[in-house]
Amino acid sequence: MGKYKLTWKDLSWNDFKVYLFAMFKAFIPKGKIGNLDELENFIQTKSAWVSQVTLYGYLKTRMGTRYVLHFDNDEFMKSVNLAKWNIYAVAIQDLTLFTFSYLKANFNYQETIKANEIFHKILDDETTNGMPPEIIKEAKKNFTERLEIINWDIYHSDIPFNPSALSLFKWAPIADELKTLDRKIVLNSVILKWDVVKKEFKERIKF
Repeated sequence: MGKYKLTWKDLSWNDFKVYLFAMFKAFIPKGKIGNLDELENFIQTKSAWVSQVTLYGYLKTRMGTRYVLHFDNDEFMKSVNLAKWNIYAVAIQDLTLFTFSYLKANFNYQETIKANEIFHKILDDETTNGMPPEIIKEAKKNFTERLEIINWDIYHSDIPFNPSALSLFKWAPIADELKTLDRKIVLNSVILKWDVVKKEFKERIKF
């Protein structure tokens, strides 16, 4: 994992700014989502937002004033980077499946095969941002398995974001005994962020 090591500069510019400006971004006017390119952009950006805001928010809450001091710890930063990519990989899956399920159920959109294309394209694009190949490979495998059993008609209304919530609980670099105490709060925090995304999607979609 050494070649995926983060520095403080990397974190503050590429990741931490998403956490800091999350509230500000909520007030930026947003256009409608009317084609697959716009849907792909929505899935990518919102999955990144949820992943980073929930991960860094949890770390900051648990570490308090010691939070920034840990950025100089190489092993800790490796763990944060690993968690970030793994949570993000599941978040993309969840949001891709949710959006296409919602489109099928509410807009009679039948080309659900496009979900697989968009998911693979997002992951392939992330290689230029340093997403580890092994995580991409595992994510594609997991997505294929989920596609084999999904019920497109009900997925969007049947706890669609539970996997990414569990992913934060699994990958966050926090001691297991503390995570056990935090389980309900952590899972709820992810679901609440996804509720914001769901609301925005329903307001912006015009397929």
